[in-house]
Amino acid sequence: MSRQEDILSTVRMFQEENLDVRTVTLGVNVTDCISSNVSRFCENLVKKIERIAGSLVPVCERISDRYGIPVVNKRLAISPIGSIAGQTDEAGFLQLAKALDKAAESVGVDLLGGFTALVQKGTTPTEARLMESLPEVLSQTDRVCASINVATSKAGINMDAILRLGHIIRRAAERSADQGGFACAKLCIFANMPEDNPFMAGAYLGFGEGEAVVNVGISGPGVVKRAIERLRAETPDLDLQMMASEIKQTAFRVTRVGELLGREVAQGVGAAFGGIDLSLAPTPKVGDSVGEILQAMGISRIGAPGSTAALAMLNDAVKKGGLFASSSVGGMSGAFIPVAEDSALAQAAAEGTLSIEKLEAMTSVCSVGLDMVCIPGDTDADTISALIADEMAIGVINNKTTATRLIPVPGKKPGQWVHWGGLFGASPIMAIRAPGASSGFVRCGGRIPAPVHSFKN
Repeated sequence: MSRQEDILSTVRMFQEENLDVRTVTLGVNVTDCISSNVSRFCENLVKKIERIAGSLVPVCERISDRYGIPVVNKRLAISPIGSIAGQTDEAGFLQLAKALDKAAESVGVDLLGGFTALVQKGTTPTEARLMESLPEVLSQTDRVCASINVATSKAGINMDAILRLGHIIRRAAERSADQGGFACAKLCIFANMPEDNPFMAGAYLGFGEGEAVVNVGISGPGVVKRAIERLRAETPDLDLQMMASEIKQTAFRVTRVGELLGREVAQGVGAAFGGIDLSLAPTPKVGDSVGEILQAMGISRIGAPGSTAALAMLNDAVKKGGLFASSSVGGMSGAFIPVAEDSALAQAAAEGTLSIEKLEAMTSVCSVGLDMVCIPGDTDADTISALIADEMAIGVINNKTTATRLIPVPGKKPGQWVHWGGLFGASPIMAIRAPGASSGFVRCGGRIPAPVHSFKN
């Protein structure tokens, strides 16, 4: 492709194909805000976030206008609260969350992540209190997101934590019943949680990061879809290698755009540039869907045989193109398939071609598979825990990041819909096979040992 064609192609990506920078996430180290007095802790958090992040939104808007690159979300990620909260009780955690919500609103960001506990091998009393506070925290704040890492390939799977989380998710849904259980949409349960993830609800600033770090989440499902459609129209003898090459080249251009903007923002706010997350993150908007990419690849009904193979090829090609474009790649860097946030996936779930079991299979080749999955409101806690355990096992055994956002919608049955609007979209309630049949397993508790390949030193 000539330079002129390359420039025109990039312009078309913004004007016609829904290319955007999905999120610029500023990580802020808040370990120096710690105080044994919760009110003082809250005060310190607000002051530091306002000082470090006060310029983030204006800088993003200025750079976005300069280059004509839309930045959909501006977000914050902080040090994991569960690791720095000391003897804070449940009421104190709610107080901290409300202070963080206030700080996020003050600097104008959309969401704030870092209400996080790292419990992959064991749970401290402080982390237990944080988890128990989540139903109130998530239902009484607007912008605070929580994440819990319950498994790693090195440590195995903390089933005690997962068993506790089944009940917590149920309570969070009940506390936000008037919003269709929306509190659960702000809680992500992880295996192998990355420390530089810019996407919510799983963003936090790891302890190995700097004082202030900018991570960028790019997205371009619409761009990839249109590239495949053009290739099909222009190439009668198209094969899958040619398709993979086109996806790779498209991902390269998208990544270069994201890195340009990310480095500019980092310089503007006086922070280090962390990296680019190559994940394809959809929105409910038609034409901005990972599901539609699969359809363009030839899977006319998402969830049909071949869906996992197509997603694997897509994921690999995006990573190859992105890695060639940037040396600073991090986060999860894999396609997301959040059912409620992707209109094509939601429709496939409504039609019955896309089931929870198929989503689990697709998780083996992407990052977050049981994502924004709405289940019946009366689903028992043990079954929710079992669903989480399945997803964690895929991550641990395959040495990759996996995660869940499960939403039991109060009062809803399989086939009914819940509507949230905005980026969170709408979804049918998906049926669960044999609910309650896993209790004997998950109630054993303890820890599923790390797989044999974890022993690498």
